[in-house]
Amino acid sequence: MDRRQIQMISIGGAIGTGLFLGAGSRLQAVGPALAVVYLVCGVFAFLMLRALGELVMYRPTSGSFVSYAQEFLGPRASYVAGALSFFSWAMTGIVDITAVALYMHYWGVFAAVPQWVMALMALVVITSMNLVGVKWFGEMEFWFSLIKVAALIVFFAVGSVVLGMHSPVAGVTPGFSLVSEHGGLFPHGVMPALTLMQGVVFAYFGIEMIGTAAGECQNPREVVPAAINNVIWRIAIFYVGTVTLLVLLLPWSSYQAGVSPFVTFFSRLGVPGMGGVMNLVVLTAALSSLNSGLYSTGRVLRTMALDGAAPRYLARMNRQSVPSAAILTTVAIYLVGVGLNYLLPAQIFEIVLNMASLGVISTWCFILVCQMKLRQAIVAGRIAPTSFAMPGAPYTTWATLIFFLGILALMVFDYPTGTYSIAAVPVLALLLVAGWKMMGGRPLPVEPQTQFSAILTDAAPPRSDTDGEYAP
Repeated sequence: MDRRQIQMISIGGAIGTGLFLGAGSRLQAVGPALAVVYLVCGVFAFLMLRALGELVMYRPTSGSFVSYAQEFLGPRASYVAGALSFFSWAMTGIVDITAVALYMHYWGVFAAVPQWVMALMALVVITSMNLVGVKWFGEMEFWFSLIKVAALIVFFAVGSVVLGMHSPVAGVTPGFSLVSEHGGLFPHGVMPALTLMQGVVFAYFGIEMIGTAAGECQNPREVVPAAINNVIWRIAIFYVGTVTLLVLLLPWSSYQAGVSPFVTFFSRLGVPGMGGVMNLVVLTAALSSLNSGLYSTGRVLRTMALDGAAPRYLARMNRQSVPSAAILTTVAIYLVGVGLNYLLPAQIFEIVLNMASLGVISTWCFILVCQMKLRQAIVAGRIAPTSFAMPGAPYTTWATLIFFLGILALMVFDYPTGTYSIAAVPVLALLLVAGWKMMGGRPLPVEPQTQFSAILTDAAPPRSDTDGEYAP
């Protein structure tokens, strides 16, 4: 991938279904306080990304944090990190195909099509694109991200004009009075806003994909620092700024679960066809998130297979040097989501979104711990300092880690959606133990240098009679 694609991926990773669809239900739940929650979570998400940036500068790899966990924490930690990442991406994929189905029902011509059918169609399209090569992925993600950014720019432009001119929207005059006259900043109190943080963290899920893509981009040590540093202002504009503008344009109670708040605004604005155009944009955002999820999961699963922490067949590459076995295994999990869209069409989105947050936070915690270990090795003189050090470490690393662990603790108070996440913990623990026992933690018989080369380039080495299509 080139500089143009990696920079746009860094934007696209920070704009997804969590904002375009999830913001509707969150505004309904906590009101204007959502902007504050996005700001706080965004700061710590950026610090996590800076920690990953230091790891990337030490050693760029498409295996990302799973490869770092293997080096700094050992095979068991690498296995757990990869498995939890796979879980979060699997749940996110189900969220995304569900979002696509919900968006499609906006248009009357698709209203009669079952939700599960639309979800299946989206999965088939994105799977096909992921199997043809990284160049196709990079190009498709570039255009997906460009559409999302352009749409948000249009929203900001139109929304700012409407707010500046105090032009009524559906009979309501925009302004700060919509906050003060509808319960203030925390209309439901502070506690609902705190418990909502797990859902907001999910909105930022994907920004760590910069580290995964680093192993497949040109000049990663030049491109990645700029891409990471640009994320903070994108968080401020795309999330904090967007939510703030939404609550100033319409009463927060106007937004609802299952409907994009952007579609709600443009539909009430009364511009013919504008609601449909924005719905097409948010549909693109969901497809982008699904596309990124398959890309990232395929590389992570392959790295786990190379480390002996996942079945050997997951290391298999196709002729386009794409980890096809890992991608198709992820798709098999997504097919379970298609079935859930048939069984629980009304509840599936929020349930799976909160379960995905559990894996997201766990993944980010592994990144932070790996960065701590890297910094300890640097201080001890075993590793040379990097050119992109985590600012304020180790204090900022500890603060970020404690913040994320605190969010996990708050899940207990998020009833009923948080209950599903808590209930999933012992089940996940049992599955992790069973998986480790089955694998035995035995890495593939390859030389370290060869293994690293395969991870870094994501290219399939020459085949042999004994290995068949396995790599390496």
